[in-house]
Amino acid sequence: MSDVAEIAVACGCLLGEGIFWDQREGKLWWTDVPMPSRLLRFDPETQQLDAWDVDEMVVTVVGTDAPSRYLIASHGGLNFFDPSKPGLTRILDPEPMKPFNRSNDGAADPRGRFWIGTMQNNIAPNGDAIELVGNTGTLFRIDPDLSVHAMETGITISNTVCWSPDADTMYFSDTATGAIFAYDFDVEAGTISNKREFARFDRGVPDGSTVDSEGYLWNARWDGSCVVRFAPDGTVDRVVEVPAAQVTNCTFGGDDLSTLFITTARYGLTKDQVDASPHAGDLFSFAPGVAGMADNYFAAGEGQTSSAAS
Repeated sequence: MSDVAEIAVACGCLLGEGIFWDQREGKLWWTDVPMPSRLLRFDPETQQLDAWDVDEMVVTVVGTDAPSRYLIASHGGLNFFDPSKPGLTRILDPEPMKPFNRSNDGAADPRGRFWIGTMQNNIAPNGDAIELVGNTGTLFRIDPDLSVHAMETGITISNTVCWSPDADTMYFSDTATGAIFAYDFDVEAGTISNKREFARFDRGVPDGSTVDSEGYLWNARWDGSCVVRFAPDGTVDRVVEVPAAQVTNCTFGGDDLSTLFITTARYGLTKDQVDASPHAGDLFSFAPGVAGMADNYFAAGEGQTSSAAS
């Protein structure tokens, strides 16, 4: 019998993404990217779903060291968000000379630095697709003092930002290459080196990922209808089927980090395709029998509102 994810929330996102488990609050956050863009929060214990409309595309959410304040990667840069207050507070734009770019996947590392990849924006304000014509993206490291550091360039579609349990390895993918890459990671310096191909798979292309407590990487497969678990040596260990073709991201949450939550999309599907796959865009969950790694928080202190690029 194959592993199959189940519906957790019938949210019908156009493009669910940027998933984050807030262990302090016991709640799950994610985004619905295309306009009208939304931030979503789900409490698995009470089954309550909250949503906030925002005035630009939001892509990724992480918590910060400051209670009730979240870091939001959006079309135009990075922002703080307080659920009790309206709107986003812009804190920086990592690449002001590239207004045609937008943020994509990102995560905080074990020392509280935020890593965010950019890409050419491929979604018009009316939701139409924009053709990708270049590898204009950059992988940035944002330090707690809000300084900006370019770590990798020439990226088409930034995805998969996560670390091994010992923090010696960082994983990253340029979806256009079809590969997930591994780097040696210096956790104290926040530097990457020795880039090498980690894994490929023959169903869809790599989207977002997370790592479990055993050091196995779980990768969402866009156009692959699944999440695949890769062993630390890059071999396929397990495949979880998802009743939606466009699987976008995943993270562990819930009690003891024992539930894998999975975002999906219906963006670009025809009416007939949505009718044939009515749960595309919903949030799914799966109990894999292994605990995950807790999502890290961005270590920005109170009062920080600007940055210098380097």
